[in-house]
Amino acid sequence: MKVVSCCAVVMVVAVLVLLSVGESEAVTCSPMEMSSCLSAITMGTPPSLTCCEKVREQKPCLCGYLNDPSLRRYVDTPNARRVGTLCGVPFPTNC
Repeated sequence: MKVVSCCAVVMVVAVLVLLSVGESEAVTCSPMEMSSCLSAITMGTPPSLTCCEKVREQKPCLCGYLNDPSLRRYVDTPNARRVGTLCGVPFPTNC
């Protein structure tokens, strides 16, 4: 019985460690990370898997991109919103 309890505790600790690692990873906000989305944003082609991965990765940066006048014209477009929707990343509305 002690072995089962010990294993359960070890598993719980392992899960907590894994969850905390995911939270502590910092995102480097770089619009160049979104280069795989260029054709989807400019020409309306479907986003690639790589594009969607980058959109999800850069999600915390989207408000900063919207607030930057030189980037806003690319980020605040119907095609960019479509990419976000298709990739499962809602367009930020409270920036």
